[in-house]
Amino acid sequence: MAQDSPIERNYPQDVHILNIDGREIILIGTAHISQQSADLVREVIEKEQPDRVCVELDPQRYKSLSEKKKWESLDLKAVIRQKQLSTLIINLLLASYQKRLGEKLGVMPGVELLEATKVAKENDIPIELCDRDVRITLRRAWNSMSFMNKMQLLGSGIFGAMEEQEISEEKLEEIRQKDVLNEMIQELGKAMPVLKEVLIDERDTYLAQKISASEGKKIVAVVGAGHLQGIIKALEEKRNRDLAEIEVIPPISPVVKWIGWGIPALIIGSLIYIGIVKGPEAAGDNLMFWILANGIPSAIGALIALGHPVTIITAFAGAPITSLTPVIGAGYVCAFVQVYFQSPVVREFQTVSDEVGTLKNWWKNKLLRVLLVFILTSLGSVIGTYAGLYEILKNLPVADFFKFVGLGVIILFLILMAMSRGKK
Repeated sequence: MAQDSPIERNYPQDVHILNIDGREIILIGTAHISQQSADLVREVIEKEQPDRVCVELDPQRYKSLSEKKKWESLDLKAVIRQKQLSTLIINLLLASYQKRLGEKLGVMPGVELLEATKVAKENDIPIELCDRDVRITLRRAWNSMSFMNKMQLLGSGIFGAMEEQEISEEKLEEIRQKDVLNEMIQELGKAMPVLKEVLIDERDTYLAQKISASEGKKIVAVVGAGHLQGIIKALEEKRNRDLAEIEVIPPISPVVKWIGWGIPALIIGSLIYIGIVKGPEAAGDNLMFWILANGIPSAIGALIALGHPVTIITAFAGAPITSLTPVIGAGYVCAFVQVYFQSPVVREFQTVSDEVGTLKNWWKNKLLRVLLVFILTSLGSVIGTYAGLYEILKNLPVADFFKFVGLGVIILFLILMAMSRGKK
């Protein structure tokens, strides 16, 4: 479909034209909240009439943007079963941030990406959705972070989403010229390099290879300005990475798994040892402390979140049990119970991205209240686990404690050796 006649090109610096192996790749770097970017996308596609239009979208995001039913179609119970509440919270916070900026600028997030697909359809140009599935990206980012980084991200995200900031006209004009979301991720990447690697660097490579693999002699690719230089570098280097490697959710580190099982084993073993050395009554007292140390903070968390009475009871009864297994946390159990007894209605799914930015709405909107139950009961369970562990270990005689730990290390080493031989 590419035109043979010369085209007068007087594009702004946001447009980069690359000639690679006899093909012409025209990259348009856009701000995700900019009508000017949308207008530029239409101008370039209509003028160039490329063989294919590539867009920084995956099928999931494209469906959400085009159908405008991002949250209404959410299966909350499935999200909980798949342990994706954390990534849902991050997704909500990012969407809220973009939407608030979009309202100030008078244009909604992603308008330029939708414009690219719209113009391509009007001109019968095939469309290529080149981005990695957003769910994979978020889960890769989440699984790659340490526990403290996760808490830092959630805390800063929640408070940042709720912070009301007056934006001057000068600042608004600056925002119009930038890919704000990618800039925000770049800033986060300075504090948490793993985020930049997953959210920016990996996607630069992914987008570049998908664009390069697209059919046609002339390609127009619409991407966020924050990805532009990375994509150009990847295309010029003719980078050829196995994309399957970065399309999978990374498994939990074996070290994390062993710590996850090691803490329950240490607690149960300590209680048994106390029972043998000091008697059943002492073991019972420590067990009761464990139950109360876990149950009370989790129940308080559910109470603060204004969870359903059954959710509060579940938090108290479930936290001491879930803390002894890394398979599922108290937060997920309580969130599921909360959904069962106080399921969000359609209207609350529709308004969630607006309401997430106001603190009081986390208690009013039932979807946000589910997330609040998840966060606060999880936090309560973590506090209870470490308080209970400290109290139980404190009751072991020092000499016996080190003997006990040493024996545990030896047993753990023997188990690991047996497992490694079994795999061979």
